[in-house]
Amino acid sequence: MKLFRADTANSGMTEVVPRLAEVEADVQGLVEAHMETLLGVRFLASEYGTGPVHGGRIDSLGLDENGSPVIVEYKRGTDAGVINQGLFYLAWLMDHRDEFERLVRDRLGGTAASQVLWSSPRLICIAGDFTRYDVHAVREHRRSIDLVRYRLFGSDLLGLETVASVSGGMQVARRARRQPVAQAAADVQGAAMVELAIAVDEALLGLGDGVNRVQRKQYRAYQRLRNFACLCPPQRTKLLVYLKVDPADVGLVPGFTRDMSGLGHHGTGDLEVQLRTPRDVARAQDLFRASFAAA
Repeated sequence: MKLFRADTANSGMTEVVPRLAEVEADVQGLVEAHMETLLGVRFLASEYGTGPVHGGRIDSLGLDENGSPVIVEYKRGTDAGVINQGLFYLAWLMDHRDEFERLVRDRLGGTAASQVLWSSPRLICIAGDFTRYDVHAVREHRRSIDLVRYRLFGSDLLGLETVASVSGGMQVARRARRQPVAQAAADVQGAAMVELAIAVDEALLGLGDGVNRVQRKQYRAYQRLRNFACLCPPQRTKLLVYLKVDPADVGLVPGFTRDMSGLGHHGTGDLEVQLRTPRDVARAQDLFRASFAAA
C-alpha cells in the first residue's frame, strides 16, 4: 500500500514512506496503549511470566469482546519463530486457566472472569512481514490465529493489515441446514427463521477472506480482528443483527434499523438491523459491507 499526503499549498502529493519500528518494543508499546481500539481486545498484562518450568514471557495478554483469551506476540521484522512461540504460550495458557481467570478478575472484575470463553482462545502475531510458509503453517493448526502486518508511516500513522486469519475452537457448522432443530423444524414459522439465519450466516461469511465465527450462548459473533457483526438467536418473527456502523451515518428506517447507542443488548455494535424476510437480508447487504470494512 502506498500512502500520500496532499500538499494543498502547492497542489501536489508527497509520498509518506512506510518503515519498520526501530525496535520491537516500540510496536508492542504502541499496540498495548491502544489495544482495544486497534484489535478489539482489552489489555490485561505485558511481559507476563510463565514460571520457571516454561521459562518464558508472553508479550501481551488480553481478552477480546467475546470473552476469548488473547495472546499477542510481536516481531519487528520477519521472524519464522513467532508462530511457534505463540503456540507454545497458548498451550501454557490452556493449562493455566485458573491463573488467567484470576488475572481477568483483578483487572476487569468478576463478571468478565466468569464469562471467559475457553473454546476459542486466540493468538495474534504482529510483525513487519510474514512468509508464505507462515501463512501455510497457520492453516495447519486447529487454533484461532491472526497474522497481522504492521507499517509505520511518518511520525503519527500506523497501518495494520491482516495477512491470514484462521478460526479454531468449537465453531458452529456452516451448513446449519443439516442439523436437527427440535421444535423449529416442526413449526413452519420457526423453520423460516432458521432458513433466514442460514442466509444471514452465508452473507456475512461471504464478505471476504478471514471471517471467523465465535459462538456464545447469547449470540454468534463474526469477526476479522474485531467483531463486525453479532447475530442473535432467532425470535418468533425476526432476527436481530448488531453491526459496527455509526447509526448517525445511516438513514434509520423504523422496523428495519435502530440506534442502540447506550442501550444494553447482547453482542457488540450500536446499529441494530431487524430481518424478517430474505428481501431484508439483501436490503442489509450494504450495511454488512460497511461494518466489515470498518472492522
